[in-house]
Amino acid sequence: MFKGSLVALITPMREDGSVDEKAYAEFVDWQIKEGTHAVVPVGTTGESPTLSHQEHRRVVEIAIDVAKGRVPVIAGAGSNSTEEAIALTRHAKEAGADAALIVTPYYNKPTQEGMYLHYTAIADAVDLPIIIYNIPPRSVVDMSVETMARLAKHRNIIGVKDATANLTRPLHTSRACGESFVQLSGEDHTALAFNTAGGVGCISVTANVAPRLCSEMQTAWAEGRFQEAIAIQNRLVPLHDALFAETSPGPVKFAASLLGKTSERCRLPLAPLMPATREKVKAAMTEVGLLN
Repeated sequence: MFKGSLVALITPMREDGSVDEKAYAEFVDWQIKEGTHAVVPVGTTGESPTLSHQEHRRVVEIAIDVAKGRVPVIAGAGSNSTEEAIALTRHAKEAGADAALIVTPYYNKPTQEGMYLHYTAIADAVDLPIIIYNIPPRSVVDMSVETMARLAKHRNIIGVKDATANLTRPLHTSRACGESFVQLSGEDHTALAFNTAGGVGCISVTANVAPRLCSEMQTAWAEGRFQEAIAIQNRLVPLHDALFAETSPGPVKFAASLLGKTSERCRLPLAPLMPATREKVKAAMTEVGLLN
């Protein structure tokens, strides 16, 4: 159910910093029409740390309303407060999400046992498929394969978004958690390499502005058209590079603004892009064929 090209949705904002609900709804619809296999609202790319709880819930609801069952919706529902994560996950279920993406608790620096208890508490409280979001560069903690294997025994914990960029990790995760445990790359550069090691897709930043290419790449790989998939991968490399030239989602929101999808506005503490980064993003978009 959760495989292929899944987009980590940006949250469009007006110039005054408020959420642009109309632009967001149109963006979700465009993503689905371009072939994106699932949408993931209010993750890191959606600026979840700066959204109020009311905004967070509304963004999830819009994604679900627009998707209308055409593709799965995996709602970001993580927090470094277990009770808050339970509340966000409960809302995701009530709103009709197909799953919840829950990040490892940041800042608190829980032990492996603390992470195990955190996810178990959420999975016990809400009957909804949960995908663990393991992203050590942002959350500081790194969930071990052993802890993930313990959690994989819970019927509601079904997979991982692995943003470690460690390509030995999915090999060990498959052995420890079983082949049915859904493994999704959280790093665009490693999307295909991750699939060779046991993955089934990528929760992508780049798909925000190149949804068709990302979808076609994943589909080609799944259908055994490996050279075609590799050719698309190689074409996308300069865009991946540019979209992470500064802290995401700054570059990808600027890229989306070049396509007329939204303003480039991010909320503080993310700053406007440096001029050199703007030029790098424009050049990459042109090289990939997304701009004339």
